[in-house]
Amino acid sequence: MKPSRFDPVVLTLGFAFLYIPIIILVIYSFNASRLVTVWGGFSLQWYSAMWSNQGLMDAAWVTARVGVISATIGTILGTLAALALVRYARFPGKMAFSGMIYAPLVMPEVITGLSLLLLFVAIGIDRGFWTVTIAHTTFTMCYVAIVVQSRLLTFDRSLEEAALDLGSPPVRTFFKITLPLIFPAVAAGWMLAFTLSLDDLVIASFTTGPGATTLPIKIYSQVRLGVTPEINAICTILIGLVTIGVIATSFTSKRTELRRIRDEHVAQRGAA
Repeated sequence: MKPSRFDPVVLTLGFAFLYIPIIILVIYSFNASRLVTVWGGFSLQWYSAMWSNQGLMDAAWVTARVGVISATIGTILGTLAALALVRYARFPGKMAFSGMIYAPLVMPEVITGLSLLLLFVAIGIDRGFWTVTIAHTTFTMCYVAIVVQSRLLTFDRSLEEAALDLGSPPVRTFFKITLPLIFPAVAAGWMLAFTLSLDDLVIASFTTGPGATTLPIKIYSQVRLGVTPEINAICTILIGLVTIGVIATSFTSKRTELRRIRDEHVAQRGAA
């Protein structure tokens, strides 16, 4: 079936709808005027003002720490969950376990945030940095599990079996054989988890407390009073960081995949 001329038009309009507002935001972050809708010339003053805004910097630091910690813990737990779902065909409670893994994917964030809030109140935990971290770990690990599970389903287990037959312990086999081969999926899962944590507003607003205001909450509270050029500046920096992270992850995944293909070719030539 040949693509019609209508397809490129729809694709172009779709990308334009998604990215033109982002481009406008980036351009107006260099606006010299205090009015975000009136161009007053090129200036970097709002980036300087942003760095001097202690409230924004504190919120950014909290968001970065929450994102790194929750993404790391969520990646570890999500990878282990994916291994359990793929490697063990049957175990008691597998259906309930898989249901709990997939539930945050379809559960509205309002319900997730409210349920976590009620849990923290019931067990008497003061809301703050660690409650936000726990909440983000809870809902990001399922995304990591899905990404890693898709890679494990196509994983060639003969490589693990060969290592085990040669006397390698299971734990060493995992770290020397399995983990390097699925690392692109693990890295992609970590990047996805970090981005979701960076972007979250609803769940964090339910589970945060004094001294743990994340950047999305800070931006939302300021935008309600009007968009300022400082907001454009901090959003531009976030866009740049996410773009660099995606490019770095893609580059690392590509290099790892090329190395794997090269090693497989070397092994096949050696076997021949």
